[in-house]
Amino acid sequence: MTMKLIVGLGNPGHEYEMTRHNLGFMLIDKLFERAGGRRFHNEANARVAEIIFGGQRVLLAKPMTFMNLSGDAVRPLLERHCEASAANLLVTCDDVALPFGMIRVRPRGSAGGQKGLRSIIERLGTQEFARVRLGVRPDHELGDLSRFVLSLIRKRDLETLNQALDRGADAIEMILKDGIAQAMSSFNERVKSQSET
Repeated sequence: MTMKLIVGLGNPGHEYEMTRHNLGFMLIDKLFERAGGRRFHNEANARVAEIIFGGQRVLLAKPMTFMNLSGDAVRPLLERHCEASAANLLVTCDDVALPFGMIRVRPRGSAGGQKGLRSIIERLGTQEFARVRLGVRPDHELGDLSRFVLSLIRKRDLETLNQALDRGADAIEMILKDGIAQAMSSFNERVKSQSET
């Protein structure tokens, strides 16, 4: 059985742990916890752990390269463990286009301004890999986007965050068991425009 690689995007370092840009790391930790993972170890500029999840062998990975160089960790892991096939890759990350707490499952697509996704697309030479995006857009207009995603999540938002991480883990389990089309129909919601909210 070919191993699947699930990569969560974020930035290494204690100061980034609870920032919006690290939702990918948080979802990897949620999967690790659910599967009763034993330990992470260092490989290819990433923290990795092998688990069984959704009935499949999965390698979880948190690149330690900083966000905009994520592809430098993903490519060697994919080549080493997953037959160098983007079909065996799933990436999870934050998305400022989605309201905070919403998740979105996609089978492929552009980076959409997400620097970690852009790095992976550039290093792999393809957009043909699945992703689970976790919304971080606030209910007010944004000024400095970089500053916002690197800011700490507010305590009053932690319950919504935990619900989103649980739904993200549920979606990934469904992707592994039933396929991405089923997960898209079960978890994707229509995003209201700013004028509707």
